[in-house]
Amino acid sequence: GAQGAETLTPLDVAMAFTVADYTVFVLLLVFSSAIGLFYALSGGRQRTVQEFLLANRSMSFLPVALSLLATFQSAVAILGVPAEIYRFGTEYWFLGCCYFLGLLIPAHVFIPVFYRLHLTSTYEYLELRFNKAVRVCGTVTFIFQMCWLPGPHPFLMAGVFFAVTQFDLWGAVLTMGLVCTLYTTLGGLKAVIWTDVFQTLVMFAGQLAVIVVGTIKVGSMGRVWQLAADQGKISGIDLNPDPFERHTFWTLAIGGVFMMLSLYGVNQAQVQRYLSSRTEREAVLSCYAVFPCQQVVLCLSCLTGLVMFAYYQEHPLTAAQSQASSDQLVLYFVMDVLKDLPGLPGLFVACLFSGSLSTISSAFNSLATVTMEDLIHPYFPGLRESRATLLSKLLALSYGLLCLGMAYLSSMMGPMLQAAISIFGMVGGPLLGLFCLGMFFPCANPTGAIAGLAAGLAMAFWIGIGSLVSNLRAAPSALPLSNITDFPQASSLNTAIATTLLTSTPAPKRLSGLQKFYNLSYMWYSAHNSTTVILVGLLVSLLTGTCRGAPGSTINPRTIYPVLPRLLCCLPQKYRERLSCGVVCSAEVSGWELCECGAAGQGRP
Repeated sequence: GAQGAETLTPLDVAMAFTVADYTVFVLLLVFSSAIGLFYALSGGRQRTVQEFLLANRSMSFLPVALSLLATFQSAVAILGVPAEIYRFGTEYWFLGCCYFLGLLIPAHVFIPVFYRLHLTSTYEYLELRFNKAVRVCGTVTFIFQMCWLPGPHPFLMAGVFFAVTQFDLWGAVLTMGLVCTLYTTLGGLKAVIWTDVFQTLVMFAGQLAVIVVGTIKVGSMGRVWQLAADQGKISGIDLNPDPFERHTFWTLAIGGVFMMLSLYGVNQAQVQRYLSSRTEREAVLSCYAVFPCQQVVLCLSCLTGLVMFAYYQEHPLTAAQSQASSDQLVLYFVMDVLKDLPGLPGLFVACLFSGSLSTISSAFNSLATVTMEDLIHPYFPGLRESRATLLSKLLALSYGLLCLGMAYLSSMMGPMLQAAISIFGMVGGPLLGLFCLGMFFPCANPTGAIAGLAAGLAMAFWIGIGSLVSNLRAAPSALPLSNITDFPQASSLNTAIATTLLTSTPAPKRLSGLQKFYNLSYMWYSAHNSTTVILVGLLVSLLTGTCRGAPGSTINPRTIYPVLPRLLCCLPQKYRERLSCGVVCSAEVSGWELCECGAAGQGRP
């Protein structure tokens, strides 16, 4: 760890923080901690499991929406997306096309099912739909996924902080990890949500400051656009259907829908926020409110990249800057345009840390929830409320300390650091496929669910690790620790974290065989892996002979969303009955009833 720290070098002596910058940054940490203390000492004081893990189901839609936005709007995104626009142009902007369906489907499909089942952990659904074995498999997969997420973030952001301030690297890691652990453990989900709200506002303020000041120094936004257009950075709509092209309209708009579903439809960190809403309507409204917020975030990040490109067309790069990676260049740009305005550089670094703090705290809280609800409570049903609450807090604290350990490991990983973050993305698609298999296909049984999940994970890791190894062989020195924020190739990732690590070069042309297979656009990974789970799960379910699971068991109709009966409502009755495996879908969950002809009609309010 110490050796890794010694290889980091400051970006430039001109980037040193002023007293005002340190003040802004310290205020971020103080306010975040204060929110946790406030909710630890007021209201229900986190005395029950429901209060600690679900904010007593009392949240309104706006703070939930901002927390949903902040959870996966990581600091890496704030650096990675402008770097993507700077290098490759505005094609990435079309990702915004996927947001509508990616949030509309969770609002009207997943939220009604989860909310009306009165769940605490998303994986309770898997036991209600299949059996306990499937629930445990889903839970363990999620824990494996999320344990890889928090660790690299403190190390990466501490590296950024060291680069611009020369502050002690491990001092920054410990400060960040301990502050996050403090407010998550003391204040529970309510503190996490309101801290996310505060940190989201800081992120917006930091990005706006850079865009406004940078635009003024270039001349105007019209001048920014003109300079970008003259250099071919304003992209048109690329309708190439080739899935091996890194970014096209179809890749971003359709592949992105599956990526959004894996995040906003079934991920415990997000579903937990829906379930904390005081009513189902508030939960649905929070999903709708995220849509414009996501568009604003995407626009701010893309505009930052365009302003940065225009600025360096007008102000040539120095020798040191020309050697920097593109995402390190974002830091150069920030300091170049804000260095004469005390406090604003500190605001942008606070913006970066806000993104990481919200991501890490969400991971802690969701991990504590699934561990408590899926692995402890079912086996100790008589656990007293006070002890269960204390245990939940200890779990959050333990995961916080685990994060610090993962940060230490991250510092020694070198090229394996990208692999650690890649694992988070590889698991999102298979988990999406598992929930879709249960919710949309009544014929699926527990054996098929487990086989499908195993096949999806095997496919995800085969392509993901194969792509990573293939690209590291092609560029063995792609990830020096001195470029702590630089990630070489992101084609193996498929979630929000994936969309931020976009500083790679496009895949080589004229590849064949496995080499081409490994260069499937990372935006299609979630769709590919979730489809694998569904197809294998259906095949195994049919081969094992029963659509109702174990002998004598029946399917709870409240766990099924009637997609096929709606899509195929004009088929004869006997075929519709076969498709539904005899399951009569619950109007309570779906909000719809089947008319006599089989067509869907408006259900009871």
